[in-house]
Amino acid sequence: MVAEGKRSFWLHQAAEYVIGGALVATGLQSPEPLVPTMVGALIALNTACADGPLGAFRRVSRRLHRILDWLVLAVSILASAVSNVDDATRIVMIMIVVVFAVVVWRTDYSPRQPRSVSSDPSRADDVGRQAGRVAGHAAARARDKWRRSR
Repeated sequence: MVAEGKRSFWLHQAAEYVIGGALVATGLQSPEPLVPTMVGALIALNTACADGPLGAFRRVSRRLHRILDWLVLAVSILASAVSNVDDATRIVMIMIVVVFAVVVWRTDYSPRQPRSVSSDPSRADDVGRQAGRVAGHAAARARDKWRRSR
């Protein structure tokens, strides 16, 4: 269950991918593309390594990912303030980093709770099973009818 006022971790990961992609796109349109592109790639790599539903490699626990998020945020702030990029790129970078800060600040990093499997089948299971049987019988009748018409 997600804490009150916090966002789910999968939403955090999706936002990080979008933020990383936005920084890479900003870098590709900048006269000096190295800094925004590297920061965007760092953000995307950080979320790809996280142990979450949208993680590609799932090597970093959510607890460690939280610490890495704050470190990446600090690097992003320093890169947008200190780097030698043009003013338009710097403003876009700062706006994207502010969004990144809000995403990091408002995320629930609690570990995933295992789902409990109920021992008794529910009404939904019965309805689903019955719908599957009806669909299977209808498909078999249609197939038999098609074979006879050939």
